[in-house]
Amino acid sequence: MQISAAPLIYILIFVAVVFLVEGLYLTVFGKSISLNNRLSRRLSLLEKTHDREKVLEQLRKEMSQHVNSRGIPLYSILAKKAQKANIAFTPRQLIGIMAMVSVFCYFGLSFGTEAAVPVRAIVAILMGIGGVYVWINNKAKKRMALLEEQLPDAVELMVRSLRVGHPFSSAIANVAKEIADPLGTEMGVIADEASYGRDVAESLKAFAERMDSQDLRFLAVAVTIQQQSGGNLAEILDGLAKVIRARFKLFRRVKAITAEAKWSGMFLSAFPIGALITINVIQPHYYDDVQKTAAFIPGCLIVGAFLTVNVIFMKMMVNIKV
Repeated sequence: MQISAAPLIYILIFVAVVFLVEGLYLTVFGKSISLNNRLSRRLSLLEKTHDREKVLEQLRKEMSQHVNSRGIPLYSILAKKAQKANIAFTPRQLIGIMAMVSVFCYFGLSFGTEAAVPVRAIVAILMGIGGVYVWINNKAKKRMALLEEQLPDAVELMVRSLRVGHPFSSAIANVAKEIADPLGTEMGVIADEASYGRDVAESLKAFAERMDSQDLRFLAVAVTIQQQSGGNLAEILDGLAKVIRARFKLFRRVKAITAEAKWSGMFLSAFPIGALITINVIQPHYYDDVQKTAAFIPGCLIVGAFLTVNVIFMKMMVNIKV
């Protein structure tokens, strides 16, 4: 029995691309860019530069650069995810990384496979773009999940600060010191902006829209209403913290209940592709007798279309809205 390692080589090269981008990211920006770092990125930069205004300018640039670059061709598919992940690489650097890893993939495919040059070039480009997209998407999901988990504790810390007599801007500054990243740096930027004269409610609203988070919108609306109509902000935020925590528990419960259905959907979506890869590894010439027939290409396209529809519908079925 003849065994072909080509499909496995394609998979290993793609996985290597994701790890290569992650390694490059950590090498350039160090531990300060890591999620849930006890010393937030803002405090780490302040410790190095001792220039609050310069740090604020750098962080604001990082937070808005991806959305502002959505006009770059093909970059719009990455902009929203990169914004949520708060990728410190500039859009041009990300595009350069895509080109670099595409070249890496091309050389890897040249040494590991016998595919034609046009096929290697197309696959290398797809792997370069896809690998960076997968990396950014994973970063965005982890960051948003951690931010939503930190938010109730941050609001409760604001409540305690307000009840001992601190102004709201000082309460946000306390959150920036006590809460780890990613929320620590975000609140630190809002506190710095408030010290330079920007309205806190406006900063919170901009933060909520940038992260596309409903809980953050609740916080921004609560602060805005209190500024316009008055009232006890500590009591308002205390109730909001309870609502956010209850929503978080509900989301976790729904996630646990639907976990089996999601894994079933993932298995049913991945099984045909896994079976195809296994067949090509164990028996590379399995399809040789039908490859030259007129129905082979249309059949492959039809199967690919059905697989795509299957993935879409499986995702729709297990995506429970709460």
